[in-house]
Amino acid sequence: MQKYSFLSVFLNFNSKNEKMILITGATGLVGGNLIWHLLQQNESVEAIRRPSSNLNALNTIFSFYTSTPELYLSRINWRIADVLDEKSIDAAMQGILTVYHCAAVVSLGNDSHKLVETNVLGTRNVVQSALRNSIHKFCFVSSIAACGKTFNGSLIDENSCWTDSPTLSVYSRSKYDSELEVWKGMEEGLNAVIVNPGVVLGVSGTDSGSSQLFHQVQKGLLFYVNGGSGYVDVQDVVKVMMILTQSEISGQRFIVVGENCSNKDILNWMSDGFGTFRPFICIGEKLFSLIACLSECMGKVFHFNPLIDQSTARSATSRSSYSSRKILHAFNFQFTPIEKSIKSICQFMKKD
Repeated sequence: MQKYSFLSVFLNFNSKNEKMILITGATGLVGGNLIWHLLQQNESVEAIRRPSSNLNALNTIFSFYTSTPELYLSRINWRIADVLDEKSIDAAMQGILTVYHCAAVVSLGNDSHKLVETNVLGTRNVVQSALRNSIHKFCFVSSIAACGKTFNGSLIDENSCWTDSPTLSVYSRSKYDSELEVWKGMEEGLNAVIVNPGVVLGVSGTDSGSSQLFHQVQKGLLFYVNGGSGYVDVQDVVKVMMILTQSEISGQRFIVVGENCSNKDILNWMSDGFGTFRPFICIGEKLFSLIACLSECMGKVFHFNPLIDQSTARSATSRSSYSSRKILHAFNFQFTPIEKSIKSICQFMKKD
């Protein structure tokens, strides 16, 4: 593979004439942070939101970077659309050259209808609209949940074989199937790249995803379970997306993981960042699964979404490690240390 200089690609990004850029999932963790970084290089960007979208989260994200978030929010040109509405997506893509597709439901729960509808059907609509509108470059945010597995303890990479299993979460399947929609688009001529981030850490302005864990640790957490995964700072994710989109690379996927960390390390760093006690009671896999099963049953009986269910329990107690060698080799990219990332997020949340 041709090797690129991260600096040369980034400078090339600045030197080109401003292009019409469209972001889906603009009010989410990745989309919101992406907009901020794009606005450092562009006078304005186009972004999709639904009529009911709440922009408070985006204000919080921008507040992480600046004391005057409203100045940057005013530079977003909103296009009202929904990824499940093909006509509105077609209208939103008028005059667009570059698309960052970040819209997705991120959940390890079992809300299969919502996950499949948004992640798979929504991606299909966006891809097909991109083809109809002759989009020049398309960047899709997938997940390490869509990557294959290894069974000999080696690192998972872009070539690891996907194996379907009844124990896979609905979210994993939805991201794998949505990625297939992008590959189908590439076969039809779509100039696209795919990024597979690990667990994304950053300020989101919501109480979901990884932010939910920050909020829980801030309140105090006694327990932890053994397990671990690949983690990455959201700023690293969006920087990789930008340099890939501005490069000549196409038809490839890239795992974006800063470090492979244990659950215990992540929780300890969060606790240190908030100045709370570290969790010190380890719950075994069988007991945690039993708790998750009971929690899920109670949720069904009393009609609420449990914090822990059997799917999240399987994910929390598993340990997978991922390789970012491909992106490191292509751009000499340097990832933010996860402990440093967590510390900065905790500092902002305490101040906020």
